[in-house]
Amino acid sequence: MTRINTNVPALIAVNDLARNNADLSATLRRLSSGLKINKAGDDPSGLIISELLRGQIGALHQAVNNSERASNVLATAEGALNEVSSLLVTVRQLAVQASNTGALTSEEISAAQLQMDSAIQSITRIANTTTFGGTPLLNGNLDYVTSGVATNITDLSIHAVQFGTQNFIPVIIDVASAAQAAGLSFTAAGLTASQNVTIEIAGRNGVETLSFIGSTANSAIMFAINTVSDVTGVSAALSGTALAMSSTDQGSEALVSVKALAGTFSTRLRENPAVVSQRDTGTDANASINGSQAVASGNHISLNTTALSLDLDLAVGFTGATQFAVTGGGALFQLGGGVSTNEQINIGIRSVAAGRLGRADCGYLSEVVTGGRYTLVGGQTREALEIIDNAILQVATTRGRLGAFELNTVDTNIASLTVAIENATAAESIIRDTDFAAETANLTRAQILVSAGTSVLSTANTTPQSILKLLE
Repeated sequence: MTRINTNVPALIAVNDLARNNADLSATLRRLSSGLKINKAGDDPSGLIISELLRGQIGALHQAVNNSERASNVLATAEGALNEVSSLLVTVRQLAVQASNTGALTSEEISAAQLQMDSAIQSITRIANTTTFGGTPLLNGNLDYVTSGVATNITDLSIHAVQFGTQNFIPVIIDVASAAQAAGLSFTAAGLTASQNVTIEIAGRNGVETLSFIGSTANSAIMFAINTVSDVTGVSAALSGTALAMSSTDQGSEALVSVKALAGTFSTRLRENPAVVSQRDTGTDANASINGSQAVASGNHISLNTTALSLDLDLAVGFTGATQFAVTGGGALFQLGGGVSTNEQINIGIRSVAAGRLGRADCGYLSEVVTGGRYTLVGGQTREALEIIDNAILQVATTRGRLGAFELNTVDTNIASLTVAIENATAAESIIRDTDFAAETANLTRAQILVSAGTSVLSTANTTPQSILKLLE
């Protein structure tokens, strides 16, 4: 059918040419931008998915930055604690030196005290001046805040708390049984006239051998045992006419052993006098915290769960229930790409000032300086050394805890996040980035089709001229 007014073949050629031109433009846009999706119309569903992936990737990158900053904070605190440890070693050397009173003059002991005062002042100065970005790290600023701690709880140390969506965390402690010391009894009123004995007294700290002649009273035996109690870890006391021997500490590691090396010296269990025994051990406290069984060593109990990690000492002989609340504090580190409890870690750092290093039952480092209760010039080197040893243990434990957090949490988190970023970026690239091999093939195809369409359109436009043949 031949027409002049309507050139259908030309219309068909125009439509195909327009479609091929659109394909060519889209291919050129993808090749020039490097993106498969340049506007929402290119791939609506792909755009949605890729934008979500972009948000996730950005959050993961920030989580890596957060983790690296957390590592810097921990490194700053650990470096300062290292200096505190070095100062404590010096302080301990001075305490041991001052104990050598037979070879030192009072002036030399005073000089050691002066040096110790300076070292302890430096420890407090480090605790007050160690900061990161203006945030104090070792002065107790990052310690947890508690409320309602009863007197039957001593030396409370909270290491980590996950508050989640709560403003405070209740801590309920149920003590089923208190820690017990080991104990033996010598039920006789003393040694008989013919009872010459040599006994070996053994405890947790060590062993000592004592010899007694016949007719020795229990009071004399008690005095001899107590004289070496720091060596053995066993003390003695009169219980009526009997002699009661007990470990100086409580718990399953506490020990009292009395063996007769010469002669006879019969002892019985203090808790069950009907049983003859040469040895007895103590028992640990049995306690639970927030329904979880606590780990006990004597009166010292600890808990380490995802939600709560703490250590505390119970008052000697305490049983029953007690509670307190953790109302705030700690250092919150955002280590994940989302804001949730699983992607946040909250840890506490106790103060290492001299007034906080030590224990309530033996004293604190601030009491070792001039004017304190346990000074070198006052001759309390034994008590001072015990305080210093506790301080060294506390600082070392804090360093170890921070190091474990950095190694096992922060460093592994960075490695995990890096892998997640790699995979998420690869997924986003598949959706959004141009495949140049495929697009160059599409470009060649589109160029050929446009060229062919242009030729076809030119032919279609000349087709009506054939009608002129009919008019001749």
